[in-house]
Formats: sequence, C-alpha cells, structure tokens
Amino acid sequence: MPSFRLSVLAALTLGVSALGAVVSGDGPKAPQTEAELGALLFHDVNLSANRTQSCASCHDPATGFADPRGMASLGDDGLSLGDRNAPTASYAALSPAFHRDAEGKWKGGQFLDGRAATLADQAGGPPLNPIEMGMPDKAAVVDRLREDPAYAAAFPDLFGAGIWQDPEAAFAAMTQAIAAFEETEAFAPFDSRYDRFLRGEVELTPQEELGRLLFFSQQFTNCNLCHQVGRGQMDKHETFTDYRYHNIGVPQNAELRALNGAPPDQVDNGLLDNPAVTDPGERGKFRTPTLRNVAVTGPYMHNGVFQDLRTVILFYNRYNSKSAARQINPETGAPFGPPPVAGTLAQKELTHGPALDDERIDALVAFLKTLTDARYEHLLTAD
Repeated sequence: MPSFRLSVLAALTLGVSALGAVVSGDGPKAPQTEAELGALLFHDVNLSANRTQSCASCHDPATGFADPRGMASLGDDGLSLGDRNAPTASYAALSPAFHRDAEGKWKGGQFLDGRAATLADQAGGPPLNPIEMGMPDKAAVVDRLREDPAYAAAFPDLFGAGIWQDPEAAFAAMTQAIAAFEETEAFAPFDSRYDRFLRGEVELTPQEELGRLLFFSQQFTNCNLCHQVGRGQMDKHETFTDYRYHNIGVPQNAELRALNGAPPDQVDNGLLDNPAVTDPGERGKFRTPTLRNVAVTGPYMHNGVFQDLRTVILFYNRYNSKSAARQINPETGAPFGPPPVAGTLAQKELTHGPALDDERIDALVAFLKTLTDARYEHLLTAD
C-alpha cells in the first residue's frame, strides 16, 4: 500500500478518482489525519448537486490552484457563471483571519471581500452556493458524505463517534478537514526560482534582478506598498500581499457582465459586500492577492478583465504616466475604462513613483515569473 504522501500527490495531479484507487487498494481505507481526509474532500465531485464539481474544479492543482477555464467559474448546473475570478488557493492558508489591524484597516480573511473569516469558513461556502456546487443545505452535504465508506469510517475516528448525529458538526468537520489539507506544503512549498535565489541555489538573470530591485524600491515603483508583508526584501516566507483591501480602479469587464446579464449600472461593491463591513468608504475595495504563481494563474483582477500579466503592469503604470499611449489597454486597443467606484480610489498608493519605460515594465514581468512554484514552471510562456 503506497504511503499517503503519494496519495496526496496523486490527488494533486489526477483528481479524486485516481486518488480513490491509490487509497483503496482491495477496499476502502479510512484517512488517518484531517489533512488526508481533506485531500479526498477537496477532489470529491459528489459534494455538488449534480456530482460534477469539486473544490479542485475552480482551484485546479495542475494550474496553480486557480481556475484555468476563464474569467469566472462555471457552476455545477453547467449554466451559472460567477461574477468574480476565482482566486488562487495557493498560500491562502497564510492569510490571517479577517480583522481590523492596529491602524483600523480591514485585513485578512478569505474570498476577495473577506466574507469568510478563516480558511474553514471559506471551505463551507461553495458547496451551499447555488451558482457553484449547488447543494440545498448542510444536511444534504452530510448525506453525501455518509455515502462514502472511507468518510463513514474517517469522520467518527477523527471527530468523535457521534459526529453523524449532528449535521452541523459534521459539516463543520468537513470544512476543518479541507482547511487542514490547504494548510499542507502542497499549497505553499516556497520553492520558486525566487525562493531558490534567496537560498543561494540559483542566480537571477540581469532582467529578473532589475525587476526584483524595482519591485522592492519605493523610489521607482509602488508595487511593494501593497504586495509585501515581510519587513525585509529577503524574507524567506514573503507572500507578496499586505492582506489589506484597496480600490485600484479596475475597470468593468464588459464581456463578463454580458455573459451574466448584469445591468449596465451594477457595480461590484467589493469589501462592502462583506456583512461585517458597513462603512460606505470601503466600497469598491478588494483584498490584495498573493503574487505567488501569478504568472500562471491568469486572467487577472477580481473580474478577470486582463488576460496578460504585462497588461496588469501597464494598467498600474497609467496612473503615473502622462503619455496618451500609456492610457491604452493593449488587449482592446481602447483606453482603460474608468474606475467603477471613483470615490474610494487608492490615489496615494497608485500614483506613487515615476512612470516606467518598456525595459522596466518587462523587467517587472520577468521578476514576477520567478515567483512561480517549481511544479508550475513548465506552464510559463516565453515572451
């Protein structure tokens, strides 16, 4: 019988059916830890109404735990489409619980508006969301769990003999197990070229090194104002996000809005959609995403409006440039759209630093590619 270490790797590459074959052997073998159970649950399509969708459907382990299918995720019913781009689950476990920090700023949490305070809270959302996995209630999810012999054995072993008698507790146990799996090294290996550079194992190219210096320099760029959590440039566990919420003026995604049939004047409120947030001054703000694996987890921004990483850099640069050419979105040939919520725009952060020339823009893109975990480096495209 292979070790469960191999079983997890099978899950990450082949999905739940292959994992089941690896784990089962001659018969069901109950997972021995919460993380092992979570690996099974993460890939289990039976936890959706039509048995077609799992956590891994929108957070594909083969593509940086993001959704490779497009700007928003298709639901289990085959018809419903989300109105936001599914963020990567890579390094998500390192986000602090949703809270106000010492400066009174909202910070942390899961989802782009922080409405799930913790990783376990987030895991409980999609199964019950009618446009995602579409299950009617927690009891229905628990009924699906009890169908599986491996779960039937594992849940009482891990969470107590009476777990099946309490649907609320069983559902919470499921989310706890998924969170435990997402807390494993598989989601946060810190083994990119950048990490290997920090350990002295590789050298960056001159272009990558220029991009690194620019990224961390508050004199020449505004990148690290929002995309740095550590205190130093050589932090070995840098996640490249401050976990705070900012309105950077991302334009509407007309294509996604058309697919969703959204009214022309409908605006995504971002942080203000979080039930814990009532201040209108938070409208239009979204949690800063990690830049880990950013080069392989497009499309970009909360609504998937940009396809190319270089376009993202150009979008930021438009705030610092007076050139008419720099106001043009190269993907559409038209000017970047206006910010949907102008009143809360992070003007100070966005306008910090000088305009960038093409050499420096390309260097930043090259540096961001070095943040790709080793197992995804084959997905990188050459410019």
